[in-house]
Amino acid sequence: MRVTVKLFARLRDIAGSPELARDVAPGATIGSVWRELAREFPELARYERSISSAVNTDYARMDHVLSDGDEVAFLPPVSGG
Repeated sequence: MRVTVKLFARLRDIAGSPELARDVAPGATIGSVWRELAREFPELARYERSISSAVNTDYARMDHVLSDGDEVAFLPPVSGG
């Protein structure tokens, strides 16, 4: 299966791209995609407890099972007023 991963703000800076295509195994979850990215870009790991995730523009939990063609987004915490 192929999914598109969108990264925002600092996560995008770490990975060097706002969007990545990834092949994942059937049954893959948002969390498994995140762990793979954190292995590839170790600096991402420090954001694991504070990021939000979404699938196809809807917020989703890390245990959400992905489907072929899904768009997965990882969003870091936002500060400001």
